[in-house]
Amino acid sequence: MDPYQLTATQALTKLKDGSLTVEEYARSLLERIEKRDDDVQAWAYLNPEYVIQQAKQLDSLPPEERGPLHGVAVAVKDIMYTKDMPTQHNSPIYEGDDPKLDAASIITLRHAGALILGKSTTTEFASITTGPKTRNPHDTTRTPGGSSSGSAAAVGDFQAPIGLGTQTGGSTIRPGSFNGIYAFKPTWNSISREGLKVYSLILDTIGFFSRSVDDLQLLADVFELEDDVPPHNDFSIKGSKFAVLKTMVWPQAGPGTVAALDAGAKLLRDHGADVEEIELPPEFEKLPEWHGIVLRSDGRPTFLPEYRVSKDKLAGVLVGHVENEYQISRAAQLEAFDGIASLRPKIDEIAGKYAAILTPSVVDEAPVGRETTGSPAFNAIWTALHTPVTNIPGFKGENGLPVGLSLIAPRYHDRHLLEVSKVVGEIFEAEGGWTRQVYQ
Repeated sequence: MDPYQLTATQALTKLKDGSLTVEEYARSLLERIEKRDDDVQAWAYLNPEYVIQQAKQLDSLPPEERGPLHGVAVAVKDIMYTKDMPTQHNSPIYEGDDPKLDAASIITLRHAGALILGKSTTTEFASITTGPKTRNPHDTTRTPGGSSSGSAAAVGDFQAPIGLGTQTGGSTIRPGSFNGIYAFKPTWNSISREGLKVYSLILDTIGFFSRSVDDLQLLADVFELEDDVPPHNDFSIKGSKFAVLKTMVWPQAGPGTVAALDAGAKLLRDHGADVEEIELPPEFEKLPEWHGIVLRSDGRPTFLPEYRVSKDKLAGVLVGHVENEYQISRAAQLEAFDGIASLRPKIDEIAGKYAAILTPSVVDEAPVGRETTGSPAFNAIWTALHTPVTNIPGFKGENGLPVGLSLIAPRYHDRHLLEVSKVVGEIFEAEGGWTRQVYQ
């Protein structure tokens, strides 16, 4: 196996035992990127000389000074400030902008010894649904999803073992599904968002991409995600109780998602789980509408500075936020804020009865073209409710492209959810019918 194919956990083992240097690892990843960049185009900025400079510096550290992510390469979504690299938000307003500081998340990663590989593409300000230049590595005629397009595509194409994204609607879970990888959205506000362009203070959450749950757990350690009660690390499907939840947007589900949800539930039952299909109470029906109100309302002050300075360079949908094109009243905002808040403890109570809730990640396979990054319909409600979510790969749609399923747990049960996701992921990947490939 070439070094670029290693998961972060596998790479760490080799870096620790001396069978691989950070420079060798970095050069292998850079060769992979060079080979595949014309097809996938996952990067907004990447400087190979700077990558090797970082790698040599990490190799020079004595063992006792090496961090828990020593040498692990990370793709960083280009809305997070990075010193020594531009942060451009895929916006002509910030083209070539060179911040002099790191975002809080990047400070944390550097302190842990991570190798910051480069800046990955995003939609404009991680907001609009028109895709960037990036293509889906499994079918380059299709979108990799958004807005964390580049991070997900880079991880899915073995150009990086780990990627950072964000989610305001479905920008971590949806591209995770489209690219056939694990994606994790922690409980809201578990990770500092200082130093990134925030779309909505009430919705925005930093998320992770990887090709293994072990790697998600590494990141959870570094960012100190903790449950009140530490989870058991011997979780077993047999005898555990799961819920299957189609949600109020189920009529939008395509054949790939319909088949995946049926197959996922069957696999859990085949492995000894008690699986119960449930429905949300009627009071949850307004969640999609309320999420939209919050998103557009928070967008008004967020993009006002760019509107004032460079309205002609701002995407029309963002101009619409500032100008309140939907005529959202303050009373409607309050109803949405308070309505969503009242539902959060209710979903905690429902989810707390199960090991996890199994629910769709996407409408279907990645759609053709990059005019849209796909619908966040199956993600937005969980973003609004602040629950942790994991996308589990393993299934495929009618065109053979990956379709994932989501696992949901109550708020601040992140480590529990990761333990469950690891066991479920092993089953879904082995028996779900879709196999990850290394494209040449």
